[in-house]
Amino acid sequence: MNANWLKTGVVAGAMIMAASFGAHAQNVMAQSPQDKDNPAPMASWAGSTADHSKFEILQKPFESGPAVTQACISCHTEADDQAMHSIHFQWSFENEVTGQTLGKSTVINAFCGNVVGNEARCTSCHAGYGWEDVTQPAPQQSSAVDCLACHDQSGQYTKLATGAGHPPLGPVAGEPVKGQTITGEPAWAVDLMKSAQSVGMPDRDNCGQCHFYGGGGDNVKHGDLSSALYDPDVHTDVHMSKDGANMVCSDCHVESDHAWAGSRYLLDAKDEIGTGKPGERRDAASCESCHGVEPHPINIKGLKLNDHVDKVACQTCHIPEFAKGGVATKTLWDWSTAGRLNAEGNPIAEHNFTQSDGAELHTYLSTKGDFEWGENVVPYYAWFNGAIEYTLPETQIDPTQVVEINKVLGTPDGDDSRIWPFKQMIGRQAYDAGFNKLAYSHVWGPTTDTAFWTNFDWGKAIEAGMTAAGSEYSGEFGFIDTHMYWPITHMVAPADEALDCAQCHSAQGRLAGMTGIVMPGTDAGSWVGKLGRLLVLLTLLGVLGHGALRVVSRAKSTSKLEGDA
Repeated sequence: MNANWLKTGVVAGAMIMAASFGAHAQNVMAQSPQDKDNPAPMASWAGSTADHSKFEILQKPFESGPAVTQACISCHTEADDQAMHSIHFQWSFENEVTGQTLGKSTVINAFCGNVVGNEARCTSCHAGYGWEDVTQPAPQQSSAVDCLACHDQSGQYTKLATGAGHPPLGPVAGEPVKGQTITGEPAWAVDLMKSAQSVGMPDRDNCGQCHFYGGGGDNVKHGDLSSALYDPDVHTDVHMSKDGANMVCSDCHVESDHAWAGSRYLLDAKDEIGTGKPGERRDAASCESCHGVEPHPINIKGLKLNDHVDKVACQTCHIPEFAKGGVATKTLWDWSTAGRLNAEGNPIAEHNFTQSDGAELHTYLSTKGDFEWGENVVPYYAWFNGAIEYTLPETQIDPTQVVEINKVLGTPDGDDSRIWPFKQMIGRQAYDAGFNKLAYSHVWGPTTDTAFWTNFDWGKAIEAGMTAAGSEYSGEFGFIDTHMYWPITHMVAPADEALDCAQCHSAQGRLAGMTGIVMPGTDAGSWVGKLGRLLVLLTLLGVLGHGALRVVSRAKSTSKLEGDA
């Protein structure tokens, strides 16, 4: 399989297919479960050559999601095979730069840890149905692909939070059912016939149900992907705002054969092709693919800014803050404190952070530990060539040092590298203290005695997690400090809100401490700073000297004229 083809499906794909797996999250958030019978009128076929509500094969009740898919592929004969080869379905990615095998089914992250052992909960956002063991390939039946996750436009399709990708269904369409959806809302019974007849191209609602709520809640993980993007103002995201470009995810994250452009595992950190023709390239979701490689006006300032493009990513200046629009992001997660119970032996929940929309957020949960949150967060900056090197479950670590879960690759002298903005997630998570490697843990499983969220026993949870993953376990565990990095590419500000020169070119500027760059004004005590001050002084003396000479010259001229008179 072509690596570039697979490359097209992570963050971008992350923005569309896997994410899309819920459906019209915008309508879902706006309506209560009992409103799902009467969503907004469907017009998804507008601009298309097909109104799916008129197809006889879709004019019947469906007993399951796979039954809908079977009807879809009776016409769309290649769609299932295409989707099943995408990273949204495979959850596996071969990084051609580092040689590592990555993907949700493989890595351990700094949020909810690992998928293996917790499948029914984690695969609720899989692009298919019924994946219950990620140590095995995803289900290979054609009907296992979830078409509705990306294409439903009825506003009432969603996935059950603990259903391994299946939607909540009930004996009567529209009747509330037990449990929660993947966005944390109370579940309702999905009307599959209504969803099947509504299908159209993916909207931001489709992508958002998974990508906005990854990591355990709204904007928990990425920092620049939240429910604020369903209907953002122009200050939150100039591209997606109806007062801006009013774009949807797939306008940037273009696709070819169900593989979506853009990947957090292997980004186009420096797109030198940059056609400036939106949608022309089907393998890139870069700023340059729409704006070109010289995006600024041809004037004195614009020419200098264009000169910056070689070493500074567009996002660095044009996304001065993330977690905007009233939805905070989680900035610290300490698993080591999880398990504390009250005097009665019951779990504890503390809510000591109020975000700007008034919602009170948890700062401690017995199930997950301590948290910190942030809004309008200033990014962390690093040299980046688009590749990420992970600390994999088999990687030996040094527990006395902060462990980088995913190391950002790039160098100041690299032709492929630029300064990029990131969300830096600070974590404290479990590790195997005997073998010095990251530990798997079994957290979800209400019917087991090893699930941490049920019994609050780390020893049992880690042993069960390591067993489920087939990873040798020493029997000893501890907790280590970790950092994890998420490239910031969304929540672009209007041009007049981009960083100005002084925000970087100052002693305490944003890029203070960055290696490999020399910027006037960043360090007045360095030899560069001293030389700069000397040059300024010499320039000032030159100006004053020139002025003095002009005065003397003028005085002599006046005296000569008076003598001639």
